[in-house]
Amino acid sequence: MYTLFTDTDTDITPEIARRYGYKLISMPYVVNGKEIFPYESYREFDSHAFYDMLRGGTLPSTCALSPQKYRQYFEREFMEGRDVLYVHFSSAMSGTFNALNICLSDLREKYPERKVHLIDTKGITLGSYNICLEIGEMYKRGASVEEIKEWAKTEVQKFAVYFFADDLKFFKKSGRVSGLAAFFGGMVGVKPIIYMNSEGKMVTYGKAKGRKQAFNSILDIMDKLQDDMKSHRVIISHSDAEPLAKQLGELVKKRFGDDLKLEYAIVNPTAGSHCGPNTIGISFHAKHR
Repeated sequence: MYTLFTDTDTDITPEIARRYGYKLISMPYVVNGKEIFPYESYREFDSHAFYDMLRGGTLPSTCALSPQKYRQYFEREFMEGRDVLYVHFSSAMSGTFNALNICLSDLREKYPERKVHLIDTKGITLGSYNICLEIGEMYKRGASVEEIKEWAKTEVQKFAVYFFADDLKFFKKSGRVSGLAAFFGGMVGVKPIIYMNSEGKMVTYGKAKGRKQAFNSILDIMDKLQDDMKSHRVIISHSDAEPLAKQLGELVKKRFGDDLKLEYAIVNPTAGSHCGPNTIGISFHAKHR
């Protein structure tokens, strides 16, 4: 027996978590000195209000979970005789995994017969979301931990993520993207195309002049990298920019066909604190990232 976990940085909501059997770890963000836990501090995420707050000049920050908070999530499972499979956002992007390791070290001493299995999606938001849905389907079909981990060995690296943001001041503040991207972002109308690399880090791929060219660049990347794309979901994610997301969706269907498994998602507030409003991205099954 094992319990399936993920975290809110993967864009999994409580509704989707229930659908696939996940338990959800809330990754906090801080606004005006107040620590906020998605779906614990509130029941539903009001994405429009959150991103409007950012448009108004508020710059939230993020912080790591404490070892004690992780313990609250996992110890109950151990006490009830269940192992844990935790599918998480990129460990290369946050110091929260130091706290996780401290927690797990303590729990292993207290519950030596129990196991915690970790799958690093090497991504965040839509890329992690795409992987979590695939693993959730496997879990519902009764797949074992070993079967899911074996799948992840190769498949995690086959979910590509490419995106661009309207304003890179949020990324620049957090230091999540290279200085090159921040430089291009300061040029009028220039949109750096950013991707998640094989290490789970955000890296600049190239630049585009305006949204139209950015969309075309993403379509060309998909054309070049696609691998069995129609057998998997194509996820378009946005931070309160639904019309732009739908515009990209129409272009994707026009290029690759109406039979794509196309879905839309909203960037969670913790990750949204770094990317800011009007960010558009796509995740698809690829030869490589």
